[in-house]
Amino acid sequence: MQILKQQANRCIGTSSKAQFTVGKIDAGMAVLLTNENQLIEFPSILLPPGVKSGSVVLINVANDNEEELRRKNSFEMLQDAIFREFGSNEPKDPVIKVRSVTQTSAVIEWETLEISKSKLLGLILYKNGHRLPIPLPTTLEVANKNNYCKVSGLDLDHEYEFYLEMCTSSGEYKSNSVSLKTHTLDNLTGICVSFGLFEEPRNTNNEDSYSDENQNNPEIDQLKSVIERIGARWCPDINIDVTHFICKIPSGDKYELADAYNIPVVKPEWLLACEADRKLQPAISYYISK
Repeated sequence: MQILKQQANRCIGTSSKAQFTVGKIDAGMAVLLTNENQLIEFPSILLPPGVKSGSVVLINVANDNEEELRRKNSFEMLQDAIFREFGSNEPKDPVIKVRSVTQTSAVIEWETLEISKSKLLGLILYKNGHRLPIPLPTTLEVANKNNYCKVSGLDLDHEYEFYLEMCTSSGEYKSNSVSLKTHTLDNLTGICVSFGLFEEPRNTNNEDSYSDENQNNPEIDQLKSVIERIGARWCPDINIDVTHFICKIPSGDKYELADAYNIPVVKPEWLLACEADRKLQPAISYYISK
């Protein structure tokens, strides 16, 4: 291309036209010869029809400033669009808090994760600076739906520090640190129970009857009063906060779910013993037989 420009300046002054003699046309390329016997290769498809070896051609070379400006503006607009879509908002550091604490466990909860256009690669929970081998969600949808993690096997009356590391396609982001202290045996506020069947349902074909039988059960009402006196909680459903499942009949959907989640299934006497001794009682002594 530099030869074209030099030849144009030599032959026609300020004109952009240059004169060449066609030397050879082969395999889609033409060999052009300048008046100074310089050779250049030129695509034969751009030559006029009927050109052959020995033909003299004029080639016009010029800048298309208008098209050049259009392409430049188009490229800059594309860059701006890509930046606005993917580069203007980075993922935010996760925020965690302590959801519940017992004598030997704790539930850590995180707020809705915001990662913009990045991809979530994984979550890692650290306890006292050490990575915990706990499987956590690897997709944003699951992580924002099940936004909690239960840590078991903690020591009684012991302080711990936790933080969450979020791994994304844009990098790693560390959460705030939260501190907690596990309860002593005489602290019963971490207990959260759910109730199962206390008597055989009258209509075994109707699943709704399982819950209806417990609605006005006086024994359950008494146990709820005990829960209130010791500062504990009760939950109508099985969830991550439930520490014990109390029932008399080992049957029903809630019982099956508690058994699947390895939640201790105990007799009502366990809760009464906790209140009487004013400390947490071993659940093993009150397990209900299947």
